[in-house]
Amino acid sequence: MKSRQNNIIQEITPLANRECLYIAKRVKDYFTYPIHSHVEFELNLIVNARGVKRIVGDSSEVIGNYDLVLITGANLEHAWEQYECKGKDMEEITIQFNWDFDKDDFFLRNQFDSIRQMIIDARVGLAFKEPTIKRVYPLLEDVVNETDQFRALLKFLEVLYIMSQSEDAYQLASPSFANVDAKSDCRRILKVQSYIDSHFKEELRLPVLANMVNMTPVSFSRFFKLRTGRNVSEYIIDIRLGHASRMLVDSTDSIAEVCYGSGFNNLSNFNRIFRKKKKCSPKEFREQYHKKNKTKTKN
Repeated sequence: MKSRQNNIIQEITPLANRECLYIAKRVKDYFTYPIHSHVEFELNLIVNARGVKRIVGDSSEVIGNYDLVLITGANLEHAWEQYECKGKDMEEITIQFNWDFDKDDFFLRNQFDSIRQMIIDARVGLAFKEPTIKRVYPLLEDVVNETDQFRALLKFLEVLYIMSQSEDAYQLASPSFANVDAKSDCRRILKVQSYIDSHFKEELRLPVLANMVNMTPVSFSRFFKLRTGRNVSEYIIDIRLGHASRMLVDSTDSIAEVCYGSGFNNLSNFNRIFRKKKKCSPKEFREQYHKKNKTKTKN
């Protein structure tokens, strides 16, 4: 493995070029592996680890007894940290793979539609809730214990299919932090989102945005929330926070420089919004990524 300039480890995974899967199961008493990234896709199941903190991009959550996450974004930073966990004999199943769902004719067939969409959604990290986890947990154990590699692959595809049918999945990192395009397929919404993404450092007024698609501000606000699930101001804040988080990780700019460089015009307001959304201050967020780690090997 090697480290990037921002001190985040770039992991060289054990997945061989001619292998479909790398499968590992570990029982551990402590999570020590630091925040890292790699180009391979990764499915990670953790059991009996209530209180562990899961970090994926600019998302940070304390997990319960079960945690299932799929990450398909190339070099999206992630880690599981011990945090408040007091448990012992924690189980971790990791499966890494690197298939081209965009270009490989096999995966472009209709039968893979739901899996392919899930892979797209998981570019920012995708977490699954307990009902789905309990369905796939025994199947993942079968994948781990299968000695025939072809049968292990078939069982893993079944796991991916079940996950792709789940209604309890939710995305983790913000698209602007993960550098992925997650815009609407609605032409009018797309036009406004593209404008916001290019002008997030500037003052953005609702009447101006609404006028771009020939709608009144009130009508546009309702239309935007209906199509995206967020109101316009929430979308703008999320875009700005994603860029701010990326600046905190990748630069040594001061908090004030990050604030104004990501489109906020008031430092105290920036700190308040950041803490509300990220559950920590900008300084604490940066320290979480840049702190020294005693170990750099997976246990």
